[in-house]
Amino acid sequence: MAILIVDDSPDQHLLLRSILTKAGHHHVVAADSAKAAFGLLNLDGGQRSVDVDLILMDVLMPDLDGVAACRQIKQQMHLQDIPIIMVTAKNDLDNLKEAFSAGAMDYINKPVKSVELLARVTSALTLKTEMDRRKQREAELRRINEDLQKALREVKVLRGLIPICASCKKIRNDGGFWQQIEEYIGEHSEAEFSHGLCQPCLKKLYPGVYQD
Repeated sequence: MAILIVDDSPDQHLLLRSILTKAGHHHVVAADSAKAAFGLLNLDGGQRSVDVDLILMDVLMPDLDGVAACRQIKQQMHLQDIPIIMVTAKNDLDNLKEAFSAGAMDYINKPVKSVELLARVTSALTLKTEMDRRKQREAELRRINEDLQKALREVKVLRGLIPICASCKKIRNDGGFWQQIEEYIGEHSEAEFSHGLCQPCLKKLYPGVYQD
């Protein structure tokens, strides 16, 4: 699972990468600005350069700060499920409320402590894994439901009480009009008719022709 570090400090990059790789998180990518991170994530919805599962975002950065960057990322439908942890100095705490409103899920104080970092990273990655599984289940359920609805649309079954004339055997449809029975059944099922004459009708219609 890939972790993206967004920080303008090379020293901070090295520190975070060292802690993460020692803990077994070997797929770590770094960006020195929000703009560079946007390029890796492809905010336009195209193919991402890196398939990111977690973002560690510095709050104070030149040009575009971490809070504004978090907000822009969370506005993208294809990136909304990526958890973002803000990395903040103690004097940045006033910005955290705005960061959470922008979509951040957690924060870590500087100077970063390895135990705290790994605990929060593990929690965020576990959440991401569960969210991915949920999306897969929902997609599978949608596919099954679509297949079921398609199958139901293709199946026509006659049910219920059908008014039929006792004399001519015409059927009264839902609009109150009388239809020939074969016409009605043809409209309400997949059945097709092949016309012929039964023996009683042959005797009645052609008494001199039909022989027992």
